[in-house]
Amino acid sequence: MDNNLEKIKEIVEQMSSDAGHKFDHVMRVYNLAMHIAEKESEEIDIEVLQAAALLHDIGGVKEINDPSGNTDHAIEGAKMAEPILQQMGYSAEKIKHIQDCIISHRFKTENKPKTIEAKILFDADKLDANGAIGLARMFIWIQNNKAHIYRKVNIDDYIKENLCGKINGRIQDKSKHSPQIEYEIKIKFLIDRLHTETAKEICKDRSAFFKEFLDRLEKEINGQM
Repeated sequence: MDNNLEKIKEIVEQMSSDAGHKFDHVMRVYNLAMHIAEKESEEIDIEVLQAAALLHDIGGVKEINDPSGNTDHAIEGAKMAEPILQQMGYSAEKIKHIQDCIISHRFKTENKPKTIEAKILFDADKLDANGAIGLARMFIWIQNNKAHIYRKVNIDDYIKENLCGKINGRIQDKSKHSPQIEYEIKIKFLIDRLHTETAKEICKDRSAFFKEFLDRLEKEINGQM
């Protein structure tokens, strides 16, 4: 990494939020974004992608600390990134591009990624919620929110009662959630939301592992194994 990126890393490391979004999450997304970029045939502004990947979650603490649920960490993060990038000497054009990537990286948003850099960041961030690492993060989230290790429900009812009537709605009562519900409302549909072929191939394997683990967990809980 060049000097600017090292400085950004130091800033971001000090601003990391909950256990599931600590700096190691940022670096996993960064490394995966670089891997996807290497595989894609389109011309990619690596400088933009690198900065966006490092800064994509800096608004997380503001969202977590807002009990109203009205704060979008992607939008807040884009605002917070601007003075950091200005201080590093990034051009106004690149700053705007980086901000657009940050704004559109969130799963539950109407702000869709448009550029290849934004699409790669979105894909890398979503993949980190899947597979073995996704399950590890899910169980950290369960602990933090006193949710369930195992809970299966009627998904249509759950969406009405706890997701504001939308499958991608914000969870109202986090203690009612579980990995099984997360799979049914997000993970099983994830591949259809990804943009790059590289990410989709990775997603197939990670989603299969996620489901295989949940199937085994259910059998063990029910005393079948």
